[in-house]
Amino acid sequence: MSNGQQPKWDPRSKEVLEDQINAYDGIRHRYQVAFSDYLQWSLFKHKDVVQVLNDHETFSNAVSSHLSVPNGVDPPEHTRYRKMIETYFDSQQMDVFEPVCRRIAVSLVNRLPLRGEVEFMSKIAEDFALQIQCAFMGWPAELHEPLRQWTRKNGDATLAGDREAMAAVALEFDGYIRDLLRVRRDAGSQAPDDVTTRLLRERVGDRLLKDEEIVSIVRNWTVGELATISSCLGILAQYLSKRPELQRRLREQLSLLAPAIDEILRIHAPLISNRRVTTKAVEIGGNHLEIGARITLIWASANRDEAVFGDPDEFRLDRDPSKNLLYGAGVHVCPGAPLARLELRIIMEELLGRTRHIATVPGKHPTRAVYPASGFSSLPLWIE
Repeated sequence: MSNGQQPKWDPRSKEVLEDQINAYDGIRHRYQVAFSDYLQWSLFKHKDVVQVLNDHETFSNAVSSHLSVPNGVDPPEHTRYRKMIETYFDSQQMDVFEPVCRRIAVSLVNRLPLRGEVEFMSKIAEDFALQIQCAFMGWPAELHEPLRQWTRKNGDATLAGDREAMAAVALEFDGYIRDLLRVRRDAGSQAPDDVTTRLLRERVGDRLLKDEEIVSIVRNWTVGELATISSCLGILAQYLSKRPELQRRLREQLSLLAPAIDEILRIHAPLISNRRVTTKAVEIGGNHLEIGARITLIWASANRDEAVFGDPDEFRLDRDPSKNLLYGAGVHVCPGAPLARLELRIIMEELLGRTRHIATVPGKHPTRAVYPASGFSSLPLWIE
């Protein structure tokens, strides 16, 4: 409940879905917090989102009725899972995976025409996300297409708020992973030495991980990878296609790519929102929320808050990186951030290094993705 009349908004309105970033800017200028039946209490300001991120005792991540490891559990349980999961994304693992990532990026970019139009999302962004995730996990190429279709069904069910469809999609994914685990168990000592096999040997406390825990961990990694990495690539390519001078600068100074990627993805968020639930009554954004209140953190708004970033559309490489909420903050900051940064840097290095020019196509416009996705569902570009 809140004190006074609570502003309301509709996250699935035509206006919002047609241009999410612009819509969130408008709402942020009018309201600090707004309510909807779909997302409940939505936070749009950077300071309010940071307050939630830094107070995991008041704002719990345990928002799902299904097991969600590690992002759906809180300390101290979260801490045990997190310590184990972080080993998969440490600097040593990233060094080992970098040449694999590079080979995939080179192979995809070399498929581009020497000069011509390309549908970037389906030809590069989606394929890169699928191939890179399967390579990281040690999965066969036969899973590429089923996972592509699964990602789309998952997004459609989430947008519709169809719990039955969401449950069916989750069950379908669980089946893929359980089959992969069964193959590795049957192979015994001959099982491939990959991330999926390694998870079978992991322990939490004095016991091995249960299959449902492994499935939950892998589902979390895969949803984040497939949807978000492809979204990131589309956003980066579209942004640079409209800024030839920035393209030239980055081609000449590839060392600037890492901060440039983070800044572009601050301007246009690849991940729209995340959820929390209150564990006690609390004041936030001028509102009194009771225990059990459902909260949605609108990353795509908080990372454009003028109170923190000034002109949110101004591209700057000298911003304080600690203010950028691209990968979250607090105890639940994204453990896979090192992998995502590695993948995006490498694919953009190869894309810029193996082309001379990336431009928009006259008379053709991208199709924006809709919630819960961000970026573009189609993106025609001219490549030379």
